[in-house]
Amino acid sequence: MTDDKVKRRLTTVLCADVYGYSRLMEADEAGTLETLRRYRTAIARLVERHDGRIVNTWGDAVIAEFASVVEAVQCAVEIQQEISSQAADTPQANPMRFRIGINLGDVMVDGTDIYGDGVNIASRLQELAEPGGVVISSSVYDQVHNKLSVGFDCLGQRPMKNIAPLTSYRLTLGSQVAGPASYASGESAAPFERAHAPRMNDRRAPSPPTNVVSDWLARVPRPVAAALTVCAFLILINLFTSHKIWFHWPVAAILFGVVLRMVLGQRPETDSRPER
Repeated sequence: MTDDKVKRRLTTVLCADVYGYSRLMEADEAGTLETLRRYRTAIARLVERHDGRIVNTWGDAVIAEFASVVEAVQCAVEIQQEISSQAADTPQANPMRFRIGINLGDVMVDGTDIYGDGVNIASRLQELAEPGGVVISSSVYDQVHNKLSVGFDCLGQRPMKNIAPLTSYRLTLGSQVAGPASYASGESAAPFERAHAPRMNDRRAPSPPTNVVSDWLARVPRPVAAALTVCAFLILINLFTSHKIWFHWPVAAILFGVVLRMVLGQRPETDSRPER
């Protein structure tokens, strides 16, 4: 009997695609093809350096797989840095920029080709990336977030075509963000932003009430802050030690003293200062 069972394996898939390839070809076919060949040569060299292999090159896309998740992410970072460096050396009106997606998943193996959701997810993650950027799946993040000196911004669960929503992360490295501004302005073309960005969700959580109060007290004059603190302390003592309300008299006296001091403290400064 022949064994027709589909071969599978767990692997790390890297998908790189040129942003706006059709527009680039329309503007300059010969120049775009030459640039694509040069960048593909650089990508193949970096993939080989990180013990990966090129699986396929469909149109302007590059599919590669790696046995190591860490090596795959390091390779993606170096690819963007290499392309950014070459673009800076040969400035162009419409520079070619790649978007990269990386996924760790199960794939079907057919000879030298790989298929399945593991590949499809990497392709969809690539579509979420900014030009010059890298987006990884949560399965990749779990393996590399404490092994690489890069930052990660959580993108949450983004809808992807024909793929169930999954949590993804954007890589950050250096001092710039992976985005159009890194290339279009003609300034530094570094592909990432925010040095060592926090490896958490980029949406800020609301500040705790204690932080809000402390920040507000830090902005008011020191005598006022001290008086308000004493008043709050007296109110708490009254509430927790007695059923009879008595805090209003000392609190009123303290607040009156603070107001009086502030009013009298400002008068000499404004009245006695001679005009120049």
